[in-house]
Amino acid sequence: MNQSIKRIGVLTSGGDSPGMNAAIRSVVRTTMFHGLECTAIYRGYQGLIEGDFEDFTARSVNNIINKGGTILKSARCEQFREKEGRATAFQQAKNAGIDALVVIGGNGSLTGALKLNQEFGLPIIGIPGTIDNDILGTDYTIGFDTAINTVVEAIDKIRDTASSHNRLFFVEVMGRDVGLVALNSGVGAGAEEILIPEQNLGLERLLDSLKRSKASGKSSSIVVVAEGDKTGKNVFELKEYVETHLPIYDVRVSVLGHMQRGGSPTCFDRVLASRMGVKAVESLLEGKSNFMVGVESNKMILTPIEKAISGLSEIDEELIRVSDIMSI
Repeated sequence: MNQSIKRIGVLTSGGDSPGMNAAIRSVVRTTMFHGLECTAIYRGYQGLIEGDFEDFTARSVNNIINKGGTILKSARCEQFREKEGRATAFQQAKNAGIDALVVIGGNGSLTGALKLNQEFGLPIIGIPGTIDNDILGTDYTIGFDTAINTVVEAIDKIRDTASSHNRLFFVEVMGRDVGLVALNSGVGAGAEEILIPEQNLGLERLLDSLKRSKASGKSSSIVVVAEGDKTGKNVFELKEYVETHLPIYDVRVSVLGHMQRGGSPTCFDRVLASRMGVKAVESLLEGKSNFMVGVESNKMILTPIEKAISGLSEIDEELIRVSDIMSI
């Protein structure tokens, strides 16, 4: 055990995701379990710069494992992008006696954590918290499972209306760079087509697919569209294009937006967050730094943060094939 670490800080940064509170709870209680102290940092790196801290005990995180969002709040911080801002953040941590930091967030948050360590030597472990599941070094990020379940539930309800009125619905989901939310929720909800950034389906192919669906006897259709899809400029342009070229369809658009981020985390996300929190704290106590905790084949692993932020996770080609078969 690293005897130099007496107090560990924890913060959440970037977009919130269901399960962040479970991760906070795990970090705090693991710190307590090992006889250390824990400092909660509010509002991410902005709070770190401003010294917005509170000492947490095991009781401070009662009854939060089931809550969505993050009790520590999150904020964008332009100051932290500059070395001067990071210097202030480090000094605040030092003044508070924080010997190491656990950062819960996505690519941008982990990038900031890496720079803080490289410039000032503060030991860092990252926990991937993002609904997009787009970080290298882990099969799942905290919040992804909850998000796709939220999307499936919404699509199930939209399908009731689509079937009742013989309508075509374009359902836009989050996924600016990676279409994992769209692909997984689309397969789970039985969508007729799934449009993702990784594959430009093309407007003509989309029309052909919708024609086949109509010819096969389908009276309604659901098309799941990731917000970063390149088939059209946006989901509303897709609607107008289909209405112009296939007037037989009564087309509607539903943009699920930020509802995908909210809600009580699934059991999977709660367990994953709890495991990651334990691994993060104990990795720091083993003298490790600049790693991100991940899960691979249900085993907890560590990936260098530099590698984790070096690119985006790849789409599952087998799942794309499953989607094509199921849409017949």
